[in-house]
Amino acid sequence: MSKKNAGKHAKKGEFGYIAAEKKRKFLITAILFAVPLLIFFTAMIYFKTRLTIWTVVAVVGCLPACKMLVNLIMLFRCPSMDPEIYSQIQKHCGSLVMSYEMYMTFYEKSAFIDAFAICGNLVVGYSSDPKIDTAFMETEAQKILKGNGYRANVKIFKDLKPFLERLDSMNEHKDSLEEGIKFRPDERYPELSRNELIRHTILAICL
Repeated sequence: MSKKNAGKHAKKGEFGYIAAEKKRKFLITAILFAVPLLIFFTAMIYFKTRLTIWTVVAVVGCLPACKMLVNLIMLFRCPSMDPEIYSQIQKHCGSLVMSYEMYMTFYEKSAFIDAFAICGNLVVGYSSDPKIDTAFMETEAQKILKGNGYRANVKIFKDLKPFLERLDSMNEHKDSLEEGIKFRPDERYPELSRNELIRHTILAICL
């Protein structure tokens, strides 16, 4: 995906997703609040009192809006990926299965992951989040993958240069990294390769 088109139709795991999702959820939240407020004020003007069944309807109608607002607040905690970093990674990712702009959240800790590269039993990531606990995130991600039937080693870099070097190495040894790995396609996603299914599993635990 080019930087020019990024964000217009970005899906989860693509560059520009977070910015696009913030706009989308902001619009949905505004609409969800607008509808019950419109019902409330229309009923109050018409009946000249708040003590009507429409007030109850409006209050109940605000519940989905409040839930969406919480999701929006969580999303606004996520930074967007630096376009320059994305551009540098694109020069090194080659034919690897990549995932971008992920906010991994667990009960104990959360962190922003700029990118993941998946090849065979290797899942290698880069995070610009200065507060990330890489050891914790690596362990939790491995647990999730193992629980879904994928044996993979997860490594997250905090420095971009060694991450780019690892991408080059993974591309150079791609065939050997994937050689001999048994794979049974998932009936729910028969079109996805093993690497793509690992990507899908990782995305499932991200905002």
